Amino acid sequence: MTLRKQLGYKKIETTLIYTQLVNFESDDYSSAVAKNIDEASKLVEQGFEYVTTFDSTMLFRKRKIT
Repeated sequence: MTLRKQLGYKKIETTLIYTQLVNFESDDYSSAVAKNIDEASKLVEQGFEYVTTFDSTMLFRKRKIT
């Protein structure tokens, strides 16, 4: 399904107006790991978001400001 249909617009021009208002941020991230809940809490306080756990290690990321 296209974005136009998802938004419910009949004309693509209407969709284009709204997509130009969207701020597509950079895909650059800083990453960090935490091995326990204390480390994870500190990362969250610093603005990192949890991504996943792999081999008992929690992975976090934070978008780089450009």
